[in-house]
Amino acid sequence: MDIVCLDLEGVLVPEIWIAFSEATGIPEFRRTTRDEPDYDKLMHFRIDLLNQHGLGLKQIQDVIGGIRPLVGAEEFLERLRERTQVLILSDTFDQFGRPLMKKLNWPTLFCNSLQVSPEGMITGYTMRCPQSKLTTVKALQSCGFNTIAAGDSYNDLGMIKASKAGFLFRSTAQIKADNPTIPAFDTYDDFLDAILKNLD
Repeated sequence: MDIVCLDLEGVLVPEIWIAFSEATGIPEFRRTTRDEPDYDKLMHFRIDLLNQHGLGLKQIQDVIGGIRPLVGAEEFLERLRERTQVLILSDTFDQFGRPLMKKLNWPTLFCNSLQVSPEGMITGYTMRCPQSKLTTVKALQSCGFNTIAAGDSYNDLGMIKASKAGFLFRSTAQIKADNPTIPAFDTYDDFLDAILKNLD
């Protein structure tokens, strides 16, 4: 049995932190997992930056409220879910993800959780499990699933390489150059065709 594991940001919806950077006018928030392979380092950088500027969860959620899925994402996901099971594996957080899942007609999302103070400041985060995307793919495989995985960032490479088929979607030139054996796509039609060809 096949299951498709998709990254969220950059694949189905815009990058939350880039949208937040644009809304706040603070360019440092543009740094994402496309730029920084070390997720823990990236998150501590973000939390420190939020504290420096007195910004908390509410300000981020206000920005998320205005984010729409990428053009074509809803149709792509609907067509894919007609053919197979789909699981969204993201290093985002439940406090960020739920509004976006509503806009995508409630696909299943596995993600992490933020630690938030009573005043609404983000103080830390809890990963669902170590190397959450790769760990989840391996767990699905141990249950008898054949996984097909796709994403756009450094933190997607583990699950992509561990799956029976894996793809990059709208990734960076550097990531594509560093991983020339991974098929890379920039349109939903080509992306969907590639996935469907690998379904049993």
